[in-house]
Amino acid sequence: MKKIVYGMGGIIFVLFLGLCGAAWYFSSVLLYPGPHVCSRGHYVYCTDPSELNLTFEDVAFRTEDGLSISGWFIPGLPDRPGILMVHGRGATRREALRYVPSLHQNGFNLLLIDLRHCGESDLSFNTMGYHERKDIHAGIDYLVSKRGVTSAGVFGYSMGASTCIMAMAENSLIAAGVFESGFSDFNTIIREAAKRDFGLPFFPLVPVTRFFYEWRGDLSTTDPSPVKAIGTISPRPVFIIHGTADGEVDHSHGKALFAAAKHPKQFWSVPDGKHTQAWQADRKTAEREIPEFFNAHLF
Repeated sequence: MKKIVYGMGGIIFVLFLGLCGAAWYFSSVLLYPGPHVCSRGHYVYCTDPSELNLTFEDVAFRTEDGLSISGWFIPGLPDRPGILMVHGRGATRREALRYVPSLHQNGFNLLLIDLRHCGESDLSFNTMGYHERKDIHAGIDYLVSKRGVTSAGVFGYSMGASTCIMAMAENSLIAAGVFESGFSDFNTIIREAAKRDFGLPFFPLVPVTRFFYEWRGDLSTTDPSPVKAIGTISPRPVFIIHGTADGEVDHSHGKALFAAAKHPKQFWSVPDGKHTQAWQADRKTAEREIPEFFNAHLF
């Protein structure tokens, strides 16, 4: 009988060690995305604003926790608002370049940044928006205090969209926000990714992975969350964009964010739009609706 008990105990211990090892591995995947490869099929432009024949400056500024954030400042017309443009998880500032011409033609001052641990910004780790909110606050402060913009908005993609939502809820200087392909909350997106990418059930691996991720990253995956934060932004306007063919962040996330937001709000459900590729799916609408939104709400 003792042998059976000891045997069962040994099996349980080995399974526990295996679970912890797997959870540690997946928490590392979350914390440290692989190197970014710029695909012209997705990002269109993979160099810098000179590819668009635009004048720009390389800039850098520090966050409240001491990290250096790098970016490009593309000057617009004097006394015009500024827009902070924020890429997704593991990408770089180049994700925003395809949207730059239409916004620049409307005179906006544009700041494209690399979030922490991305591009040319300081190395750190990825927290799915929790600590990256500080990068957004620092970027808005740069636009207002260093560039003297009269009003500032944000335009984020994927994780950048979710990060901008949480930052906008905290920062009254952000007057309007466009959010493309953002996730509604961490637990939903990580559960969907585990099933889609690895065929894994939610329990028990995902909760243990979340525990290690929060502990190692000194973060919370539940507070704040984009779907909770977006309801506190009103009366400042939000514009949510999500493709119906998004294979990374399901279209349901966009609908959940829109449902949670209060007026003024608008939602562009992009037919057959892939992840952060509304511009490719319907360039004409993207280059009309997004500048119109900022023109209507940043003055």
